[in-house]
Amino acid sequence: MSTEINSTTNQYLTFTLNKDIYALDIASVREVLELTPITRIPRTPKFMRGVINLRGHAVPVVDMRLKFGMSRTEDTINTCIIIVEVSFDGESTVMGALADSVREVIELTENMIEEPPRMGTTIKTEFIRGMGKQDDDFVIILDINKILSVEELAMLKNVQQDSPSAETVPEVNQEQGMTLSL
Repeated sequence: MSTEINSTTNQYLTFTLNKDIYALDIASVREVLELTPITRIPRTPKFMRGVINLRGHAVPVVDMRLKFGMSRTEDTINTCIIIVEVSFDGESTVMGALADSVREVIELTENMIEEPPRMGTTIKTEFIRGMGKQDDDFVIILDINKILSVEELAMLKNVQQDSPSAETVPEVNQEQGMTLSL
């Protein structure tokens, strides 16, 4: 009698937020960018840092630490923007996720991933796909399509559509605090 072990292997991009390790399914990740100037959009939630110019397109950037109730991400040499594709209303939306640092791509089989812990009714964990392990560290595997609410995704889509083309989004020279036109 043989037992079938579910050994489907998936790849995950790991990154850090406040010394904790998180992961996204590599299928939702388009690329990882060094920190680039972010143009703030007025009247958006605090977790919405603004938009970046990505090859001529305005792409909204979400500060993942703020979204998860942590302090604002500090801009360091390791800070990066993970460009991801999110499904919304049957369409794909591209957004940036600001992270403290990117670690590596890891492979986990389905039997290496545990269900998210039950934390009671007051703590929402529906955006956590599961918990994996890398060496002695826990890896929180996120579902990028559930991190933002429907309303927040709609707002991101509107910001992307209503933003001027990236060619007219000014770049901010952070050293001098000046706005430079492209």
